[in-house]
Amino acid sequence: MSRLIVVSNRVAVPEAGKVSAGGLAVAVNAALKERSGIWFGWSGKITEQPSDQPAISMRNGVKYAVVDLKEDDYQEYYNGFANRVLWPILHYRVDLAEFVRSDLSGYIRVNKNFAEHVSKIIEEDDIIWVHDYHMMPLARYLRERGHKNRIGFFLHIPLPPPDLIQALPRHGEIVGSLVHYDLVGFQTESDRDNFGRYLEGRGARPGNDGTSYEIAGRRVRIGAFPVAIETESFARRARHAMRTNFMKDFRASLTGKKMVLGVDRLDYSKGIPNRLEAFETLLRTAPEWHERVTFVQITPKSRTSVPEYAEMDRYVSTKAGQINGEFGDVSWTPLRYVNKTYSRSALAGLYRAADVAMVTPLRDGMNLVAKEFVAAQDPEDPGVLLLSQFAGAAAEMGGGALMVNPHEVEGVASALRRALEMPLAERRDRHARMMTVLNTNTIDHWAQNFLDALTDPPALDALLSARSNGLRPSAPACLMDWQGLHRAQDL
Repeated sequence: MSRLIVVSNRVAVPEAGKVSAGGLAVAVNAALKERSGIWFGWSGKITEQPSDQPAISMRNGVKYAVVDLKEDDYQEYYNGFANRVLWPILHYRVDLAEFVRSDLSGYIRVNKNFAEHVSKIIEEDDIIWVHDYHMMPLARYLRERGHKNRIGFFLHIPLPPPDLIQALPRHGEIVGSLVHYDLVGFQTESDRDNFGRYLEGRGARPGNDGTSYEIAGRRVRIGAFPVAIETESFARRARHAMRTNFMKDFRASLTGKKMVLGVDRLDYSKGIPNRLEAFETLLRTAPEWHERVTFVQITPKSRTSVPEYAEMDRYVSTKAGQINGEFGDVSWTPLRYVNKTYSRSALAGLYRAADVAMVTPLRDGMNLVAKEFVAAQDPEDPGVLLLSQFAGAAAEMGGGALMVNPHEVEGVASALRRALEMPLAERRDRHARMMTVLNTNTIDHWAQNFLDALTDPPALDALLSARSNGLRPSAPACLMDWQGLHRAQDL
């Protein structure tokens, strides 16, 4: 069996004997579970001299190859172009993008450096899977080095419509370079279609079947592959967490009050200010809920050196204080705002204890908090998921969640009240519908489906046929075939 080479921005090599926690680590471990391979990326360390060779280590059956970055690489590639240009634009916030030419140069330089390192370890039949917006042009630089391997790319965050993509300076060198992959995966069909329209607008010629395009003599396909979670193990983790002293103490502190939970990194895409305003509106318009509900918002801080994040931190902290000052009492704190990182086990317990989860981003690629909350619930007495229509998870979880527009504060407050008052029978029904989705599309299915689509076109056709017949919700959505694109490098 061919090896799998996974490439991502950050690689957190776990301590010996410990399993990596959450997010991309879970997905990568699922992909590498059934085949040998290497996970390559940045070590997270800043050094004066760049790495000549990757540092190799083996943990839990996975081989890691990591390199260090210089300070200017980190500032220009990561803090600069990736997080102050690509991140806001891809989250539909063109107004927050701050383009500096030297940051773009750093982004390209680091991608070329990664390509050089990866090139040294690639064998002829290796499969390469590149992850996320930090590494968009990597395949182009590998192709320039003569590699003809199957190379796939998955974007974990949203992709906006073509007019917003084109607001990115020199977008053809970045987003346009995705045509050098054999398969480009997105979280939702909307993201996939946005990319298809972008390529058509750049001159790609569609085939007669409406799903193929001419791209420099190559077949490049795009598809929707919604990221999943390890449903069974997370549900088990949540059950076990309820027996810990941490959860016993936490539940005792609620003194019988209902609990609303929000868990988000401090980021303007998460809609935290809107959410607090909705909770404030509930307290103002439904006084009968005073001293009967506690809202716990867990928000680890991130990128506080970036002015937009620092300003949001000040606003959220101030708003939390105002809510507690206006509505609280010596015996009741309406809002607990916590800037702390918790373990996955602790979070699983908090999810299970919550009566309502507010997952209300202004824009999100998927948002696995929504899926983890559902998996963690007691099916006999489940909580209610309040979910933004702009989260990628809405495409799968909309059948059971209470869907809201996070910009409509009064509407979110009304939905929150409905969630708190929802009868048990309706809660069970909604939860069962969402669990059916989670049990069908697990993280193992997600990884396997993507790799099957990348390496085996007949298997891809079977997946598409099954999905069209409603048999396999875990299969990728309608993939597009692209063949031959004139001047692909200039897209």
